Amino acid sequence: MAGQGSGGNVLAALCSLFFPGLGQLLQGRLLAAILFFVIVGVGYALWFLVVPPFIAAIVHLFAILDAARFKA
Repeated sequence: MAGQGSGGNVLAALCSLFFPGLGQLLQGRLLAAILFFVIVGVGYALWFLVVPPFIAAIVHLFAILDAARFKA
């Protein structure tokens, strides 16, 4: 598998941009994909509170960066 900056990592980062955890799933990291999806999903679902969506946005950004920087 290619290293950081490869086309696969760019695709994974783009997938995570639109669907948190999908990039990790494409990279074969099931546990990370589930964790990012659940944490971000619950945080965004609690949009009426101030702190959970803010934390979810930070975790969402981390999911994108994690997918982009992953080294096999």
